[in-house]
Amino acid sequence: MSLSRDDIDACVFDAYGTLFDYAAAAARHKDALGDKAAQLTETWRVRQIEYTWLRSLMGEYTEFWQVTQDALDYAMASLDLEDADLRRKLLDVYWELDAFAEVPNMLATLKAAGLKTAVLTNGSPDMVRAAIDNARIADVLDDAFSVDSVGIFKPHPSVYQLAVDGLSVPKERICFMSSNAWDVAGAATFGFRVVWVNRYGQPPENLPGSAESVITDLSGLPPLLGV
Repeated sequence: MSLSRDDIDACVFDAYGTLFDYAAAAARHKDALGDKAAQLTETWRVRQIEYTWLRSLMGEYTEFWQVTQDALDYAMASLDLEDADLRRKLLDVYWELDAFAEVPNMLATLKAAGLKTAVLTNGSPDMVRAAIDNARIADVLDDAFSVDSVGIFKPHPSVYQLAVDGLSVPKERICFMSSNAWDVAGAATFGFRVVWVNRYGQPPENLPGSAESVITDLSGLPPLLGV
């Protein structure tokens, strides 16, 4: 079944890596990080995601801001980086992440077509609100949903249900976008219509649930939906 505007009432987006560039932190401080910048970005992100899964399995939820700090501390230790000032600067960037270049126009196009738009994120409410405000896209989003309200991280089904309940739209009429293949699998298994924003050229995961379409960035979404 192909996606079309007639089948969709809402477009819901993951935040980090999908709407917002999480690599901006290391990029802004590449002079201080030198040849460790790329490895720090990768290790920080991997541990950030792994810690959400592990905390969910352990029943030890904490807000994503704490997870982000814990993951950075691991990444810095793994690279023998001991610099409290640099740590603070890297974390500060998370409060002013850039949206990917195509995001504002893409969201405006969807809104003009009469679609509801929202963010569904692991991020703490204040983190995602800061990113939305910094990117100046609040006026083209109807809502932002955080896992903080259910106390467990993606890909638990209760997280995806937040968008259904918050937007009052059936799950089969919600189109969900993520750059994370594991999030794609979780959302598709839940019952969303899913588009994988494969920004990083990754292979698909060997998990239940798959995307109906794959695009390389979000500029491809309006044409995909025919809006």
